[in-house]
Amino acid sequence: MKIYADSLGTHLEQQLLPAYLISGDEPLLMGEAADAVRARARAAGFTERETHFLERGSDWNDVRASASTLSLFAERRIVEIRLASGKPGATGNAALVSLLEARDPDRLLLITCPRLDRDAQAAEWVRAVEKHGAWVQVWPVEASKFVSWLRTRCRRLKLNADDEALALLAERTEGNLLAAHQEIEKLRLLVRGDRVTAEDVLNSVADSARFDVFKLGECALAGDAERTLRMLDGLRAEGVEPTLVLWSLSKTVRDLWSSLTSPPSAARSWPRQTAALEAGRRRAPRLSFPRLTARAVRADRMIKGRLSGNPWDEMALLAAELCGEPALPLTRGMLK
Repeated sequence: MKIYADSLGTHLEQQLLPAYLISGDEPLLMGEAADAVRARARAAGFTERETHFLERGSDWNDVRASASTLSLFAERRIVEIRLASGKPGATGNAALVSLLEARDPDRLLLITCPRLDRDAQAAEWVRAVEKHGAWVQVWPVEASKFVSWLRTRCRRLKLNADDEALALLAERTEGNLLAAHQEIEKLRLLVRGDRVTAEDVLNSVADSARFDVFKLGECALAGDAERTLRMLDGLRAEGVEPTLVLWSLSKTVRDLWSSLTSPPSAARSWPRQTAALEAGRRRAPRLSFPRLTARAVRADRMIKGRLSGNPWDEMALLAAELCGEPALPLTRGMLK
């Protein structure tokens, strides 16, 4: 079955299926959906959890063996599979179908992956999820609904934000849900009582001088290599997780590639983001998307410890090439 992210909580109150697929490009909403499934599973006795990070070409035999091995303490467990893309290849497809068809009552499968395109949605493993479990599609919050989303999020934290405060928050975060969530959490700590005014938002923003990971991709699209690399250094110095930084750069590459075939929807774009994407589109013919993808894959493998090297250095090369600046060449051996 398919479940909207908004109705996942109600669904989990009524039942717990043996498998869940959560897909999308919004890390905050995906993380919250996965947390909800984990919490419900723990309440049902799934006290163990194992996680597998898989990309195209990974060895799925380890996953099969691990998932079918009985726990030392005979505990029910969550087997979490995090896919780098929605196309795990023929081997991955077969392995996932096999795991889903097995229907082990002491095992719950939780699969997460980026947004699935039309071809990926028709894959056999996705149909198997729909047959034996649930597919939760996480969609971006449209610009026209963002203020309403902010209001709901504030109320969830018992904050009463007035219209002007919400408008300022929307302008500040421009559709970046993680940034919006962080700002609201900060307001919850700063304000006295439950009322949030425009002045509270302005004071909170004035106290925030850190580099913003969500502006990194926008700056790279604009082609400002010096500022992009300076922002990257700032994020590294602040201890920001490299996974989040790589997500921002990878999403920028995907958005730019997608924009070449279909213009961005005005309903889901903010003026500054649209301007940056248009600047990137003008430079796109001079960019090598296979090289950009290879850089992103290398950085991802370095973060996971599967390839020697510093992921921050690789992300700096990725950012420079995305800005249109020449970087170190990629040899055939470097792609392994």
